[in-house]
Amino acid sequence: MVVLVLLIMDFNSRMAELRRLTSEKEIVGRQATQLQLTNVYLKTQIAIATSDRAVEEWARENQRMVNPGDNPVVPLAPSNSTPVPNPTPVVTPKIINNWDMWMGLFFR
Repeated sequence: MVVLVLLIMDFNSRMAELRRLTSEKEIVGRQATQLQLTNVYLKTQIAIATSDRAVEEWARENQRMVNPGDNPVVPLAPSNSTPVPNPTPVVTPKIINNWDMWMGLFFR
């Protein structure tokens, strides 16, 4: 009878270990799938970023580079115009008396 109880306890502990390992296997499998998808996405992004089209687009749009034979257009301001100043408003602080501040705190 004692041997049977020990066998049942051992079987129970092995089943608990099996459930834990199965759960862990599923978690690791999901993580591996996510990592594979991330790897594919990053490889795609690298291929796009290093393509000739992407490099040329970056050079033309961000760095303002031109190909041989291109005629770049640079807008210039007219020589007789003056720039319009953009004044910034000056904020004057409103001075409040101590008496008015205390009245506002207690009666509002």
